[in-house]
Amino acid sequence: MTNPKTHDSLCKWLITAFTEEFFAHYFPDISIGAYTFIDKEFLSRYEALKDSLKGDVFVMMEVEIDGDVREIVIQIEHQSTRVDVSKRVHEYACYAWLLRQKPVWSMVVYTDDAIWRKPVSSQFWYAFDSQHGKQWHYFDVIKINAEKSCDLMQKRSLLCKMLALKADDRGTNPEELVRAIYQAAAEMRDTLTDDHRLLLEQWVNAYKKIPEPGVTQIKKELGMEFIATTISEHIFHEGLLEGEAKGEAKGEAKGEAKGEVNGQIKMLDMFHQLGLISDEQYQLMMHPLRQKLAELVDSA
Repeated sequence: MTNPKTHDSLCKWLITAFTEEFFAHYFPDISIGAYTFIDKEFLSRYEALKDSLKGDVFVMMEVEIDGDVREIVIQIEHQSTRVDVSKRVHEYACYAWLLRQKPVWSMVVYTDDAIWRKPVSSQFWYAFDSQHGKQWHYFDVIKINAEKSCDLMQKRSLLCKMLALKADDRGTNPEELVRAIYQAAAEMRDTLTDDHRLLLEQWVNAYKKIPEPGVTQIKKELGMEFIATTISEHIFHEGLLEGEAKGEAKGEAKGEAKGEVNGQIKMLDMFHQLGLISDEQYQLMMHPLRQKLAELVDSA
């Protein structure tokens, strides 16, 4: 976990995997409806910005709030110092507005462990006029480490229990934190997808403060040994399931095989975008998949 962007990528994965729980926890008075993620559309629209955006991790969504469709930009930062990112937040909001021309809700999620004595800026002065003076872009700031692990553990939400590993854990038992996470997951085992399971594994491995044998014992006691524990295993497993589903629907072996490969490519793309695998790993794993897909298409 020496790369700060790995923290950001895991946080992005957490938000996209537990979207409803994220909003229910941080914004309980706001009820969201249907939503879609539009990161890819954003990047394809603003091709010229790709280089400047490469170092940032963000989530872009189109969300129904109070019956109206709005845009949300969640910028994820791992800053050990109180760096003012308000200008960049405003830039993202402008790009998001240009993409869909709908009201934009901006927020920043800080994943670092630093203790702040003073809050960072949550506004940016972007314009003024003769009658109203300064005009500000306001945005929400979420600092995970500002929350108390003991408070988060009292929540029923699995997301909150996972956040407890990244929050202020002073006065808590690290083993009990991990146990509570897997206990909550065990109670939800019938509704957890393999994506949730892999995220849980990656998150605990990154932030646990107990030896690995202790984690293994907890998982064994709760019957939470997972099928997919590595990214490569997960990509293969998800691709296989998708391929089986498509093959069944079509009743064709080739359809099943193409579905399997497409599923693996889809998962690989997601993990690359999240920053969980490097460009070199992505190309190394993607090359044989593309070759296999081309062979299946040619033989169709």
